[in-house]
Amino acid sequence: MDTIRTGTQPEDIRRAVESLQRGQVIAFPTDTVYGVGAHAMQPKAVEQLYVAKQRPRDKAIPLLLPDLDALVQVAVSVPDAAYALAERFWPGALTMILRRTPQIPDVVTAGGETVAVRIPDHPVTQALLVALNAPLAATSANLSGQPAPDTADGVWEQLAGRIGLLVDGGTCPGGVASTIVDLTTPALKVLRLGGISEQQLLDAIK
Repeated sequence: MDTIRTGTQPEDIRRAVESLQRGQVIAFPTDTVYGVGAHAMQPKAVEQLYVAKQRPRDKAIPLLLPDLDALVQVAVSVPDAAYALAERFWPGALTMILRRTPQIPDVVTAGGETVAVRIPDHPVTQALLVALNAPLAATSANLSGQPAPDTADGVWEQLAGRIGLLVDGGTCPGGVASTIVDLTTPALKVLRLGGISEQQLLDAIK
């Protein structure tokens, strides 16, 4: 597969969205590290995302959303703590694990009953999500087990020839993966610490 490398102009965003709508896998900058993603509601596209990353099939793929209104499309029984955290940290480097809606394809959640969701704080990612008008199944733009790149060159080294398109947005501002919290149990559970500390999380839900 020949990977197309584009910039971030409006015509580039349109091309990237058209690629997603056709079921292709693309890479793009986010506020943390570069992401690689597919249209979340196209199971075959998500399958290709696993192939491109050489990702184990038992590892679910998070969803990127354009705004908080989109949360009801992908999650049910959302606790008050989730909305408190969203108000404080979204858009931003916080991924929340919630109970999924039946509409989410099983391939996204690896057959599980939960889904990881985040609203990214990056203009390119936001432009893609708004134009696509659907969640993006997206994870870090690296081969499974390799470092997550924060530059387009880093993505190119690992994924050129494995994805349809790379949106080159320069260096990502964060450079650190998101903090992940599980909100499907009564007590907040931190699964991965990233740019947001556990104390910041606890302060937000007091």
